[in-house]
Amino acid sequence: MTLPPRELLRRLFDAAVARAQPLQVMAGQLPAPPQHGRTLVLGAGKAGGAMAEALDALWPAEAPLSGLVVTRYGHTPPAYAARPGRIAVVEAAHPVPDAAGEQAAARMLALTQGLTPDDLVICLISGGASALLSLPAPGLSLADKQAVNRALLKSGATIAEMNCVRKHLSAIKGGRLAAACHPAQVLTLLISDVPGDDAAVIGSGPTLPDPTSCAEALAICTRYGIALPPAALAGLQSGALETPKPGAACFQGQTLRMLATPRMSLDAAAARARELGLAAHILSDEIEGESREIGAMHAALARSVALHGTPFARPCVILSGGETTVTVRDKSGRGGRASEFLLGCALGLGGVGGVHVLAADTDGIDGVQDNAGAFVAPDTLARAAALGLKGRDYLDRNDAYSFFGALGDLLVTGPTYTNVNDFRALLIA
Repeated sequence: MTLPPRELLRRLFDAAVARAQPLQVMAGQLPAPPQHGRTLVLGAGKAGGAMAEALDALWPAEAPLSGLVVTRYGHTPPAYAARPGRIAVVEAAHPVPDAAGEQAAARMLALTQGLTPDDLVICLISGGASALLSLPAPGLSLADKQAVNRALLKSGATIAEMNCVRKHLSAIKGGRLAAACHPAQVLTLLISDVPGDDAAVIGSGPTLPDPTSCAEALAICTRYGIALPPAALAGLQSGALETPKPGAACFQGQTLRMLATPRMSLDAAAARARELGLAAHILSDEIEGESREIGAMHAALARSVALHGTPFARPCVILSGGETTVTVRDKSGRGGRASEFLLGCALGLGGVGGVHVLAADTDGIDGVQDNAGAFVAPDTLARAAALGLKGRDYLDRNDAYSFFGALGDLLVTGPTYTNVNDFRALLIA
């Protein structure tokens, strides 16, 4: 089957996203309703609305079910928004938290009051929960949390580092939601968006024991020059903001199930490529680092394949995932990790023939813009030069969105209602 490169790459992205859709991955993963207690659903994340919709559809109609899930603005599936089910879904801000997320987190903790060992709590956690569950620790304000989040997002810190800090400044994350649910049975269903699929990192682990410490959180803030509010600094220094640790009674008898991961989605994309007659190679689902530098590394690999046929024979598709970072140098620029990766990749490729690239965030939103990602083609730099656009200048001011927007090369999908983080595909024809 012969397809235009852009259409082929889009089909691979669609296959990756489809593999992580909540209704598909949740089927067969749910327990029987409790015989005597009630079932309470709590959750947060960019996939939260779709996970609530799937659970509501799969749960027996005659069995009681209630709860509250918070997702990003615009990320509630339209059908569930039009006809709300048994699980309430509220929307809040991401990546910087707002009052709606703070209020939703407080409501969740209130819903846990009076739980018994006969009750079942099903927690639906996906990427984005760290910002969406924004209840500050005692002594901190929402403004404090917002300031720290903004600084972390611009610092270049990894997701694990950011979430270590977020856990310790929260009244609900880092295992504190599990403590509130005790002594009920707790089942946590996860869609992973983090390299390595560490359950305690996904969404800052609201129902998972936290192996990190206040001292580590403080060291991360020092390393990246994150200014802390006085109450946060004092709490981390004294250990007053410490989180529940492995072995705590509130985690006994818990169940954890990983529903979807970046690797599963990359495998689905690779399978689709092979169906279309292409060899597919997965580099890794755990790639981290500065987006532009990872883009240059991918470009070097693609050039080797295109020009020398090593280490992979042509034609082929090279896939990778993970979570890169962007150290923001110019606050006026627009663009997320995928767009910045692509601009670094385009510059590294230098217009070499036969290489087409798609990079996108699987939630459909690259950073805070309206695109999922963008495309690079062999003529990207030539078309940019014809318009007087210098890719290096745009990269220097973190403005990859404007670069690809001017070329008409943005990928706009809208929310996908799931999230397994970065998706990258390089087609070497």
